[in-house]
Amino acid sequence: MLYFWGMIENYFEYVNFAITISDKDGNIIYMNDKSKATFQKDKPLIGANLKDCHQLKSWEKIQSLLTHKETNVYTIEKNGVKKLIYQTPWYNSKNEVAGLIELSLIIPFELPHFVRS
Repeated sequence: MLYFWGMIENYFEYVNFAITISDKDGNIIYMNDKSKATFQKDKPLIGANLKDCHQLKSWEKIQSLLTHKETNVYTIEKNGVKKLIYQTPWYNSKNEVAGLIELSLIIPFELPHFVRS
């Protein structure tokens, strides 16, 4: 939740893309409604570990992102929907890696590209 002008709001609930946040051990600590609708099929995933939700190769990639403070960006297509996936570490107040955040955005198959000067 975010603190803004004396109010506590969860602005992430009001966006049209999935946000999933894990701690540095891979435990899922936050999912906005879009993320829950996308990933939670039979059971809640808050508290679950990313290792249990991914194949070994994907888990190794997650570990590498956290260890090397890297960002992973790619697109996928599933069930006729194209998505941009953006995975990056997030940091605590001591500038230490605190976990991983993933944004998953539905994008058009034909995406305009602009070069600005």
